[in-house]
Amino acid sequence: MSADKILAGQTIDAARRALTARFNSAAIDTAELDARTLAGAALGLGLTDLIASAARSLTATEAEQLEDFTRRRLAGEPVARIIGAKEFWGLKLKLSAETLVPRPDTETVVELALEMLGAACTKQPLRILDIATGSGAILLALLSELAQAFGIGTDVSTGALKTARENATALGLALRAALVRCDYAAALAGPFDLIVSNPPYIRSADIAGLSPEVRDHDPHLALDGGVDGLAAYRALIPEAARLLADGGALIVEAGQGQTGHIEALMTASRLTLSKPPKTDLGGIPRAVGARKMPP
Repeated sequence: MSADKILAGQTIDAARRALTARFNSAAIDTAELDARTLAGAALGLGLTDLIASAARSLTATEAEQLEDFTRRRLAGEPVARIIGAKEFWGLKLKLSAETLVPRPDTETVVELALEMLGAACTKQPLRILDIATGSGAILLALLSELAQAFGIGTDVSTGALKTARENATALGLALRAALVRCDYAAALAGPFDLIVSNPPYIRSADIAGLSPEVRDHDPHLALDGGVDGLAAYRALIPEAARLLADGGALIVEAGQGQTGHIEALMTASRLTLSKPPKTDLGGIPRAVGARKMPP
């Protein structure tokens, strides 16, 4: 066993410092944050309580739990997978093996959707569809902002839908969210005022080269976008065009270098590009939107 192994009787502060050192030695960029997050999760303490309890000694059960978390992190498992939750748009979302870990980049889709809705935010009732909803991140973020809206999330994964349903319930949004198992939007008739999606968009050949945190822990079904990464868009954009109400908007997340292809698919489905793609915090065009204009 390593001399740095977390042991019963060690203070919380000493254990957290030891974890940070081990993560730094493993070249983990977020060593201090990861150590703090995992310590808090293992001990059931928030940041303030973690600091206030710094001098308290670990019990044997706490030390074992924290050491297990540490081994998993050193093996490349993402922190969000270890603790089973991730914050998105200020909402704490439960994760499962069937869902992606929501990324800050995806919040760009929510931002563009709210921008494109504009005055329509006051429409009663607003109808939202989230295709390939996963954990429900985008749908629930929008429902948290739009008090009068009702939303439907679709997914082919029963496990993902179960997770999304649990998140909706935990956030008090279950009465305004329905979850449907189907391929994209095949089971729906519409119309919808807003359709959003973060579909799989990684080229099949590129998956092997992804970071281990993504490649080995995110579900491949939610990553694999086919030979050119655009297979999902070819399917969902025509469906979205069919389901949108006149004046309704479609916003999708895009991979790097894909926005031009996606815009062409939207135009081919007679959707009108009304805003340029919205960039994420890294400056990469990330969210693409178009509108269905009245005939």
